[in-house]
Amino acid sequence: MAQQTLAKTVLAIGIDPAFADLSAMPGYTVDVVRAYLDAQINRIGEFGYEVESCLVDLGDTAEGVVEKALRSKEFDCVVIGAGLREPPELLLLFEKVVNLVHTLAPGARIAFNSSPTDTAEAVQRWLGSPD
Repeated sequence: MAQQTLAKTVLAIGIDPAFADLSAMPGYTVDVVRAYLDAQINRIGEFGYEVESCLVDLGDTAEGVVEKALRSKEFDCVVIGAGLREPPELLLLFEKVVNLVHTLAPGARIAFNSSPTDTAEAVQRWLGSPD
């Protein structure tokens, strides 16, 4: 009997589009951003990775949601979305998320996307192509 290789696991953390300030992104709406995020999650799965999405608010419950997701299993890669890194007013939340990842997923690669359309590429930079 052949030994089955387990898929590498990915956690994608980002701001729920319902809470995002889209004013700096002309043409983007909550529905458009959500569609991009869903497409990227599906694409990562099509690469052969086991992927979970972790969308958070702007701070009220964000830490708890991220902590729960990180404790749910061991992840090979954690992608932190641009929406958490780019606006200066979210710097404290970004630092909290990075520190949770560092503490609760110390073996995971940390990746960053630059928009809602390139999350899959961020994962591939650190995990390569699945075997």
